[in-house]
Amino acid sequence: MIPYNVQTVLDNHKLSAIEFEPGSTPTSLMAAEQLGVEVGQIAKSILMRGKDDTYRMFVLAGDRKISSGKVKRLTGVKHSLAGAVETQEVTGFLPGSVCPFAVDAVEIFLDSSLKKWPTVYPAAGTDSSGVPVTFDQLLEICNAVEVDVAAD
Repeated sequence: MIPYNVQTVLDNHKLSAIEFEPGSTPTSLMAAEQLGVEVGQIAKSILMRGKDDTYRMFVLAGDRKISSGKVKRLTGVKHSLAGAVETQEVTGFLPGSVCPFAVDAVEIFLDSSLKKWPTVYPAAGTDSSGVPVTFDQLLEICNAVEVDVAAD
């Protein structure tokens, strides 16, 4: 079931989530298989904590890895991946279900690796969902900043 705060954003932007059997889309590969799309079309959300104790979310193509060096150059501080408990406390979502457009008080960065695809699919707050959106829609909905943080 889509969380209320996510459904509100979906309704406000006239978007619909695609839902599957619980636990069926917690990884980019599994989500791509369920949706019948390329792994790169999955918009995976990665929460990181900077040495400045600031949490930042990076959303990138499911077939890409994040570059810690690029993140440091972008933000000026070293970052580490947030753990499962931290992720749930900060975002309200468990890893594998993090929805980038229903998160408060976290700066969101959208990697340009997603621009390659006409449609991308972030999670809708569950480990069994995806939301078809364009890169530009996701950028606007998340109030995100476009960046290049994917590893080469």
